[in-house]
Amino acid sequence: MTDKPRRRWYRRPLLAGTLMLAIIAGAIGGVLLWRHSRSHESTNDAYIDVVSEHVSPRIAGQVIRVLVNDNQDVKAGQPLVELDPADYQNQLAQAVAEHSRAEAQLSQTKAQQAIAEAQLEQARANVAAAEANASNTASDWRRYEQLRKEDADAVSQQQLDNTAAAAKNAAAQLEAARKAAGAAQAQVLQARSQMEAAQAGLQGAAAQVEQARRNVSYTKVQASLDGRVATKTVAVGNYVQPGAQLMALVPPQVYVTANFKETQLARVRPGQPVEIRVDAYPDLKLRGHIDSIQPAAGQAFSVLPAQNATGNWVKIVQRVPVKIVFEEIPNDPERRLGPGMSVEVRVLVR
Repeated sequence: MTDKPRRRWYRRPLLAGTLMLAIIAGAIGGVLLWRHSRSHESTNDAYIDVVSEHVSPRIAGQVIRVLVNDNQDVKAGQPLVELDPADYQNQLAQAVAEHSRAEAQLSQTKAQQAIAEAQLEQARANVAAAEANASNTASDWRRYEQLRKEDADAVSQQQLDNTAAAAKNAAAQLEAARKAAGAAQAQVLQARSQMEAAQAGLQGAAAQVEQARRNVSYTKVQASLDGRVATKTVAVGNYVQPGAQLMALVPPQVYVTANFKETQLARVRPGQPVEIRVDAYPDLKLRGHIDSIQPAAGQAFSVLPAQNATGNWVKIVQRVPVKIVFEEIPNDPERRLGPGMSVEVRVLVR
């Protein structure tokens, strides 16, 4: 029995057709992939990012109440933590008492200044009266001397001596009045300086009161923005210091940080549309656009940046962070976008 000759593959219509279809499909797929690569840049080295706020107290104190739970949504101005206000309320009471004392001191110095100014006016009036008296007695003395010279019997020696004594006494009284006016002027200047010091003391006391009131208000740590509580580490009974991190607030305004290879950036520009896929939600397609491109590779800002100053080094393609903002963030409590989530982005460059 002789074997039938096997037909060549090109004489088998089904096999030939299948092979031709595979070749055509591969060619079409290659063309589409080539066109896609020319019009898109993509990377899976990307993640959700956010500018979170660290909640810290401004003053030291013991925590008496924690008003929020982990992963709770909060509004701006909502109290988060309450510190023991007793010490700061006492400081406020002391500051208010000091402010009252400063007000009383200022009132007293104002009264003293008014008295000193009145005494100065009286001293000036005394000077004016003494000047008039000294002028009159001096004129009488000169007139009596002239009369005595013209006629010895016109004025007796006793009258002349009495007039001379009166003129000298008036001159002495004028000198005393002027010195008293100078002393009164010095008292006025002293009263004014004391009033200025009292006014400064009152301003300082008012500042102390304001600071004490602020410290009392700081015993209630409030949220400064809308967000969700994260990394809460505070508990009732803790004694916290200013600047200690109690928790973090994650705002809903998230964005994407995508680390593109430096060889991909030639056609990437701010404003280009981006398709975003979140690994946690594979069926969720989001849209965004490029906001900005960092002006340096990521490793340039690392703790120990690479130093290629020696002759032994290997050239490595660096990654450059690109900020991508969402066109619209889904308002779905079951699909919340959180910092650190991995995403994949495709940028339409043509």
